Amino acid sequence: MQGWIIPPPKEPAKSKEEFKKEREEKVRWLINQCFLTSNRIKDAMLKVPREEFVPPLYRDYAYLEVPLPLPGKKATISCPHSYPLFYEPLGLDKGHKFLEVGLGSGYGTALAREIVGYRGLVVSIEIDQLTFEFARKNLKNLGYADIILVRGDGGLGYPAMSPYDRICITAACIEIPPPLIEQLRTGGRLIAPVIEHGVQNLVLLEKSEKRIIRKVICEVLYIPLSGKYGGK
Repeated sequence: MQGWIIPPPKEPAKSKEEFKKEREEKVRWLINQCFLTSNRIKDAMLKVPREEFVPPLYRDYAYLEVPLPLPGKKATISCPHSYPLFYEPLGLDKGHKFLEVGLGSGYGTALAREIVGYRGLVVSIEIDQLTFEFARKNLKNLGYADIILVRGDGGLGYPAMSPYDRICITAACIEIPPPLIEQLRTGGRLIAPVIEHGVQNLVLLEKSEKRIIRKVICEVLYIPLSGKYGGK
């Protein structure tokens, strides 16, 4: 995980009460740092216990601003601020049909499920078998039974449930995979880290009837996308 200093593994020692306090403090910090303004995203981050999506030896670090290792090839759970960093400009909201490329730990998936609500739908795709199974178990343990989990190449999307209102790619691509743009509805938004001139930029796309509107949010650092449209 180039660019980040990962804390050493240790046996977990914190209580549920300590984690709850850290979760509340993290949400306050995100609001103060202007990462978080949406009430639905705020409520989701207060509700979903991030520590339950972190491997035991890194559990006590759940609310630190560092990515943490997951089972699977180069897999990580992103920093806490990364989720509102993606979901706020995406405008993720109740009722949306949401496609997530890169299931990871399942934490972002759970947040999205809380945000879109019972009228919405979350579909998440993961290419790595170990990562997929880790996330699937985490989501099952917390009662998220109505998320569609797909083991496959996320760059190809999931046409069966398209078109999507919102699409989030959680790995760096050299280009936005064309199948994902095709599966985005007119008026929909897609967000992804895109590798440009050796730098990763978080890019927001909005699809209109006649064109794609593109906006760069900020510079980021993510592992490369795997599969047909993978980065190098």
